[in-house]
Amino acid sequence: MQEEKHKFATKAIHAGVEPDPTTGAIMTPIYQTSTYKQEKVGQHKGYAYSRTLNPTRHALENAIAELENAKYGACFGSGIAAIDALLKILNPGDEVITTADLYGGTYRIFTTIFAKYGIKFHFIPMSDLSTLEATINEKTKLVWIETPTNPMMNIVDIEEVAKITQKANITLAVDNTFATPFLQRPIDLGADIVMHSVTKYLGGHSDVVMGALVTQDKTLADEIYRIQNSSGAITSPMDSFLVLRGIKTLHLRMQRHCENGKKIAHFLKDHPRVEHVYWPGFEDHPKYDIAKKQMDDFGGMISFSLIGNELKEAHQLMENLKIFTLAESLGGIESLTCHPATMTHAAVPKEEREKAGIVDSLIRLSVGIEDAEDLINDLKQALA
Repeated sequence: MQEEKHKFATKAIHAGVEPDPTTGAIMTPIYQTSTYKQEKVGQHKGYAYSRTLNPTRHALENAIAELENAKYGACFGSGIAAIDALLKILNPGDEVITTADLYGGTYRIFTTIFAKYGIKFHFIPMSDLSTLEATINEKTKLVWIETPTNPMMNIVDIEEVAKITQKANITLAVDNTFATPFLQRPIDLGADIVMHSVTKYLGGHSDVVMGALVTQDKTLADEIYRIQNSSGAITSPMDSFLVLRGIKTLHLRMQRHCENGKKIAHFLKDHPRVEHVYWPGFEDHPKYDIAKKQMDDFGGMISFSLIGNELKEAHQLMENLKIFTLAESLGGIESLTCHPATMTHAAVPKEEREKAGIVDSLIRLSVGIEDAEDLINDLKQALA
């Protein structure tokens, strides 16, 4: 399928998949097999062992790559496994520059796993890109950004960062989990690699744990495939099938996530108990113009803090919610709430958390696709 001829909704249905040549099945079969018959030594139909390549996973990898307007995709057992594979491209002595505000699991693998192997990480604010330029040196090999960031919804200008990294011959990787390719396509903006926690919006139904990397660069892709095969942190055929199914409704789900997110963000902003609401769709968001430029809508992720900044009040509010479920993760059809300081970002030291804005009363919402009025009424009663 030629993706340049089709719009996103059509790609979501058809990307990466073809009817099964053996039976004509419309849906990609679950190839639940570990190995494959070889006609002669070294002569097979493209598949020799399922750690290396499996037809169901292969279809999914192609689908995610196509949605991101890239050529090559690789899927892993989790989002963190995808990040792990990417960082294995680096060597001891290399340096990585990343945002001061990022997912706690990413911070943890950077600081407690790869820092031990001689890789140095710089955590900097990227609201002013002169800080990025000043931090780059001859040892810098990777710039890693999230946008919107987790959980503060800060926006990083992908196109401007790409100009800086391209000039310095540095790889730029973007975590596109919050936006998804429906809202934002970093490859088109100059990124070299896009990472997804597929667990979230791409899967969309809170029933899979998976990660993915996509790229346009064949040299990078070959290295990612080598690491994927050598380290073996792959995803299963069954999970690949579930995500292929989930992607087919990505555009419909994201439209509803965005619609509900907008209504809830405005409700919270007007509530007397709420101090700050973090959502990039507000015109007074410091990077609203950049968000509007590089995103097609503003998503369903919202964070907010309470007046008084009391930990006990934040916990009580979340326990009072009836439709929003208190749980880790995000991006499913159901609405979830979590407390970043003690859940998703507990691995980040308190001083670093608070410097990034992750205060004790900060609550993160993953707004689902339920009826918006029901969700607002749930928040209303919990805040009362």
